[in-house]
Amino acid sequence: ETVAYDKTWRTMLQAAHLLPGEDLLKLNVLYGSYLGTLCNAFCAKHAIRNIDFIASHGHTVFHQPELGFTFQLGDGNTLHATTGKKVVCDFRSLDVARGGQGAPLVPVGDYFLFGDYDVCLNLGGIANCSMLRSGKRIAFDVCFVNMALNYLAMHAGKHYDKNGAMASAGNVDKHLLRGLTSVYSKIRNARPSLGREFFDKEVRPLLDRSAAPVADKLATVVESAAYEISRGISNGKNKTVLCTGGGAYNAWLMYRLLELGGDNVNLVIPNELLVKFKEAVVFGFLGVLRVRNEINCLKSVTGARQDSSSGVLIGF
Repeated sequence: ETVAYDKTWRTMLQAAHLLPGEDLLKLNVLYGSYLGTLCNAFCAKHAIRNIDFIASHGHTVFHQPELGFTFQLGDGNTLHATTGKKVVCDFRSLDVARGGQGAPLVPVGDYFLFGDYDVCLNLGGIANCSMLRSGKRIAFDVCFVNMALNYLAMHAGKHYDKNGAMASAGNVDKHLLRGLTSVYSKIRNARPSLGREFFDKEVRPLLDRSAAPVADKLATVVESAAYEISRGISNGKNKTVLCTGGGAYNAWLMYRLLELGGDNVNLVIPNELLVKFKEAVVFGFLGVLRVRNEINCLKSVTGARQDSSSGVLIGF
């Protein structure tokens, strides 16, 4: 199930990175309690009495691995106290402490659970993909997708551009497209993990400065994302690409990916449950690996000094 945030929670989470220390700690506990309440309600609704543990990623507020830290809101101890269940949380910090990006984490799940596909592409706030290359699992963030599209949709009074309808009615703004291409061209080789900080510094100013209508900005962001994704997953070979995440419902984005990918790319959009919950399934699986003290974070993906069995265990 997906639970929509009400206006109060949306406002608090959007402003979390601006809070002073004490208020951020308070929100961390409050959000942990909120998650616990939702878990209790879910178990009660479906008459679930016995679970092994809760695997909780939390809500990312800060992600600055170059400075040695990442922070996901949602206190695991409070979640444990609220539910009485064992908790696995804070999946990223150990990898960052070992010199890695702390992201992406999903590729382990892609390898074991979805290895029949050449590429696993997640179209969330940020587009990321994973694949085998020379017998080694690699993965990387590509560009901003829903983070940018939803930001623009808010200027039209909407939470998101349903099916890409507004983008499909717009025209690509060449000046804005050049700006986005310039930003992404600088990170194509390094492939750092992307977060709100990079969006606020490099991408949002371009969107704000553009005088183009909102529909044209949306069309341009879609065109830019489709180009960057196609460039990231294509090497001249025919590939099956599993597409999940909210962006898979953006019909205009998927159309542009098909157009730019050509005959070398076969986009596969699975059933609705997998589109919506693939990352949730994978984080549950990462929790299983952590509980078994098995590798769930790959240095080949994050750039860390070593592989990790990452995640904090509470109540075990």
